[in-house]
Amino acid sequence: MVFNTGATLLDAIVLAVVSKEQEGTYGYKITQDVRAVLDISDSTLYPVLRRLQQDDCLETYDMAFAGRNRRYYKLTEKGNAQLQLYRIEWKNYSSKITRMFEDVPRSFK
Repeated sequence: MVFNTGATLLDAIVLAVVSKEQEGTYGYKITQDVRAVLDISDSTLYPVLRRLQQDDCLETYDMAFAGRNRRYYKLTEKGNAQLQLYRIEWKNYSSKITRMFEDVPRSFK
């Protein structure tokens, strides 16, 4: 992708991914789901998860899986409220950008 992804958009995407699973989801799956839409490294994603946890938007719990502990991330009430705000803001922002791209002068059509 040629567009730069800022921290706020990345937070919104991570919250959206985590919200898909009511009981939460684990770090590797979050990474894979985010990578489906963005080129992102683990070293970028895990600090985002920690920040969202520190901001009380995510909570964590560990569960045994295949003889190992797997850390799960789950949306908090605050995280859900923040995600709803991001969705509203994204809808407004993206519609303005779409209109800008679609309003091409006739001489360029």
